[in-house]
Amino acid sequence: MSFVQSKYIAVVALLTAVMFWASSFIALKIAMAVYDPTFVIFGRMILASLCFLFYIPKFRKQKIRKGDLKWLLFMGFCEPCMYFIFESNALVHTSASQAGMICATLPLLMAVSAHFILKEELSRRTIFGFILAVIGGIWLSVSSSSTESAPNPAYGNFLEFLAMCCTVGYMTTLKRLTASYSTLFLTSFQAFMGAIFYLPMIALPSTALPTVFDPLAVGSIFYLGIFITIGAYGLYNFGMSKLPASQTSAYVNLIPVFTLFFGWTILGETFTPLQLCAAALVMCGVMISQKK
Repeated sequence: MSFVQSKYIAVVALLTAVMFWASSFIALKIAMAVYDPTFVIFGRMILASLCFLFYIPKFRKQKIRKGDLKWLLFMGFCEPCMYFIFESNALVHTSASQAGMICATLPLLMAVSAHFILKEELSRRTIFGFILAVIGGIWLSVSSSSTESAPNPAYGNFLEFLAMCCTVGYMTTLKRLTASYSTLFLTSFQAFMGAIFYLPMIALPSTALPTVFDPLAVGSIFYLGIFITIGAYGLYNFGMSKLPASQTSAYVNLIPVFTLFFGWTILGETFTPLQLCAAALVMCGVMISQKK
């Protein structure tokens, strides 16, 4: 396969991944309207792990290089473990559309992280864009009033921002590991670690176990476990292995666009004029920060 073909496939994989990720906000909202957030996340993790059981004999042949175990554990701890704790609780308090908009700050967070961790240059343009996006995110939160689907949007948006910080740790570590490990191995490692991490939480008194069977909510959990945990992460990990991290993180800019569309068509979510202005400021900040 030529470099051009490989790059083209990577782009298609990334576009499909971000579309899946955008739809995950909608699926989470639907599932968590019926079931406890911890149960929903554990369900998607265990479903993904069961799908990967067939590959365990192949994974046993995978040699983990000396010093890489801590990076694998850190990657899994960032995402899915801590990421889903923040995101699932964020969607209890805010709307799917607003949470998707907060995702637009991820490329800027990656740029700031690369500056301090990897000592990459941080241009004034990126700093200005970052400030605009943060102001837009705060404005979006402050201008949002409580609704039935978003009882505390400011708090929920803050939790989603913390989830994005976890994603920065995941992406930075993933790029380091893709040179030595296959996409399938890394994706399955995340699924198994997530299932193990959330298993004890099911037994906590604070976790409400299911008492009813809701076909739509159960279907959403299956969708999250198979299409998102396996499909989206697998496709994104593949794209990350073929393209620079700075380029792959930029595709996250499309998540709020897809999420707004899905939230409007499926959940009936809408933005007020002030919220639209705030969302536009976030996107302007992101676009300004990007290179031509």
